[in-house]
Amino acid sequence: MPSVKQVQVTFDCAEPERLARFWCEVLGYVVPSPPAGFATWDDFNRSQAPEDRDSWFACSDPSGVGPRLYFQRVPEGKVVKNRVHLDVRVGTGLVGEERLAALEAECARLVPLGAVRVQLLYDGHDSCIAMQDIEGNEFCLD
Repeated sequence: MPSVKQVQVTFDCAEPERLARFWCEVLGYVVPSPPAGFATWDDFNRSQAPEDRDSWFACSDPSGVGPRLYFQRVPEGKVVKNRVHLDVRVGTGLVGEERLAALEAECARLVPLGAVRVQLLYDGHDSCIAMQDIEGNEFCLD
């Protein structure tokens, strides 16, 4: 039987640290310690060649359960809909009005952080809220 592999979710983006810190707030993730030999991330960045400064950032689940999120600067902007997106599961186990209230409360928390509400999706049984992060990447509150 093959072994289970760890995964990392990678985002192409314009501002890696800004987007990583947004997702830390959304998910309760943390910024890891700077690389060995550096007291701060700013110290690390200053040690890099100018073209490499601020080119990547990461955040991780403090419990070690969820995947690491890695953000890498790319020159091109986002053009089309994501082929893969994150579902932020805030309504798990809830149904009806209780589920909708949990989704709406989380949406209300994220909008001041820069998230954009796109639409409420409801099929008569299940609901989710389609959203965008601060760089326009789609995600769902599920």
